[in-house]
Amino acid sequence: MSKLKGLAIVLFFVSGVVMGQETIQAPTRIDSSGNQKNQADQRIYQRAMRFNDPMVAKSKLYELMDRNPENLRYPELLASLYFDLEQFSSAALVAMDVLKKNDKSIPALKVAAYSLEQLGALDRALPHFESLHLLSGDLFSLYKTSYLQYSLKKYDEALNSVNMLIKNSKSEEQMLSFPKKDNSSQEVSMKAAALNLKGMIYKEQGSNTEARTAFEAALANSPDFEIVQDNLKELN
Repeated sequence: MSKLKGLAIVLFFVSGVVMGQETIQAPTRIDSSGNQKNQADQRIYQRAMRFNDPMVAKSKLYELMDRNPENLRYPELLASLYFDLEQFSSAALVAMDVLKKNDKSIPALKVAAYSLEQLGALDRALPHFESLHLLSGDLFSLYKTSYLQYSLKKYDEALNSVNMLIKNSKSEEQMLSFPKKDNSSQEVSMKAAALNLKGMIYKEQGSNTEARTAFEAALANSPDFEIVQDNLKELN
């Protein structure tokens, strides 16, 4: 079974973590020495974002960064903008530069984690997802942590992460979207997704009995979960 069957991720997802342009707000801290220039640049930045002109928006963010080097909100916004434009290398570089100055920046951690994942640098994305979960308690970051640990064959760590997720009562409430064979998608609970991932981990380890138990538990939670149905068939 392809590992992609366990992946409940597209660029924008159902977990509530949003990095789209509409969520970006202009910084409120303004350096007194350049007050008028900062205010003008912020107005132009906001207008450019509203009119979907990322080139102008980026230009103004660079000017604001140069004038206010201690204000990390500007590079955070730039990293998010690069991410929205799917310029993942630039997004990751800017985000990691922010993290050198503030390793607890949630916006920078999000951009770094998802950008590095999109670039295929799973080993570098993993610690950022781990930090996201530890700092924010975000369950989707924990799911991503467990999936990357599985992908990197860190099976013991993956099982520990996925069991934490399964035991969290909120995993019943949050939903993830998975692809179906007919090119549509279906939403299932994060708990069902975690149980499916648990089964995949056991299957990779050759523990088919434990894998079957996990897959059956996933189906008990979400009976129409197509990927789990296929995973069970492959065990037969």
